[in-house]
Amino acid sequence: NTMTGAMYAAVSGLRTHMQFMNVIGNNISNVNTAGYKAARYIFNEALYTNVKSGSNSTMTRGGTNPAQIGYGTGVGTIDLDMSTKNFTPTGRPGDITIDGDGFLLVGDKNLGPFESAEDAKALYLTRLGNLRFDDDGWLVDGNGNSVYGWIEVQKDDANAGGDDDDGETQKTTTARILTAIRLPMVASDGSAVFPKAENGQIVDAEAGATVDQGNNAAGGANDVKVLDKRILLDSLTIAKNGQITGVIKDGDGAVITIGYIAVGQVDNPNGVTHMDGHYYQALDGAGNLHVASIGGVVKPTNQLEDDEVDEELCDGIDIEHSGKTEFVPNGLESSGTELATEISNMIMMQRGYQANTRIITVTDSMLEELVNIKR
Repeated sequence: NTMTGAMYAAVSGLRTHMQFMNVIGNNISNVNTAGYKAARYIFNEALYTNVKSGSNSTMTRGGTNPAQIGYGTGVGTIDLDMSTKNFTPTGRPGDITIDGDGFLLVGDKNLGPFESAEDAKALYLTRLGNLRFDDDGWLVDGNGNSVYGWIEVQKDDANAGGDDDDGETQKTTTARILTAIRLPMVASDGSAVFPKAENGQIVDAEAGATVDQGNNAAGGANDVKVLDKRILLDSLTIAKNGQITGVIKDGDGAVITIGYIAVGQVDNPNGVTHMDGHYYQALDGAGNLHVASIGGVVKPTNQLEDDEVDEELCDGIDIEHSGKTEFVPNGLESSGTELATEISNMIMMQRGYQANTRIITVTDSMLEELVNIKR
C-alpha cells in the first residue's frame, strides 16, 4: 500500500502539472490578445493519512509529532489578474483603454434601461474597448454587443406645451437611465434630434414629426422635421471621462455630445466569471456590481441642485463615482501575459512532470523486485 500510494501521488502530480500546462498554454497563446487577463495556477496538497498520532509531553516523557503521509496534489486556485496592463496606441478614435478598476458594460441592445445595478448583472463585462457605431447608430464593440451608458435626452421646460409660447429652448439634461448608447435622429436642417424621456423610458422622435429645436437666428421658433435616419459623424472623440462627442457630417462643424460611457465595478475584480471570449459576468465570487461614471461626470441624484433634479429620470439606477479609474483614448490595453514568466513556469512544469513520471517508473521497479523475491 505504501508503494502504490507513491504511485497514486505521482499520478495526481502528473494530472495537476498537465492542468497547469493548459493554463500556461492558454496564457502564451494569448500573448498578443488585447485586453487578455492572464490566469495564475496554484497547487494544493491533497488528502493526508496518519501513520502515527502526535502526543503532548507528560511528567515523564516528551511530546511527539504526528507522522502523516500525503496522497499527492490537486488544483488549489486558478486566479485572474485583472490589474491594468500597458497601453497600446492604435490611433483609432473608437479605441479606449480602462486605466484602473472597472469594465465596460455591454450586451444586447434591448436589455435596458435598468432600474438597479443588480439587474445590470445581466450585461457582460469586458476590458476590451474596440468600439464603433454600427449601421443603425448603436455604439457596439468588435462583436456587435451594444455599449451601455447615459445619453442626452430632451426634457420639456415649464412653459412647454402651455398657452404662452415664448419660444424658449427645451431643456436638455443628462439621463439617469442606464441604456444602450445610440446616435440621435437627424432633422431636416441637419441638426441632431435627441430622444425624449417619457415615463422613465427613452423614446425616439418619430420620422416625419415636427419638433422645436429652439430659437433660430431671427428669434423665432425653429421647427424642423425628423428624418427617418440617424445622424452621420465626420469625426468621433471619446474623452477620458467617457464623454462621446462628434462633429456632425454636413453640419457646418457642429459638435454634439452623444452620451457618456458607463463603467461597471465589482467588489472583487479577480472574482468575475469568465464567459465566452473576453467577456465576464459578475456572478458568485465577484460581489456587488456598481455602475459608475468616470470622474463623476454624470452626477448621482443627491449631488444635483434642486433645479437640476428631474424626478422622471432620477428614478433609475444609482450612479457611483469611479474613483481614480478613467479612459485612455486612441488605444487598447495590451495582453496580461508576461512571456518570460510563462516560459519559466513552463520549464518548471516540464521538470515537475518529468519527476513525477520518474516516481512511477521507480515504484514500478520496486514492485517488480518484490514480485521477484519468490524466484
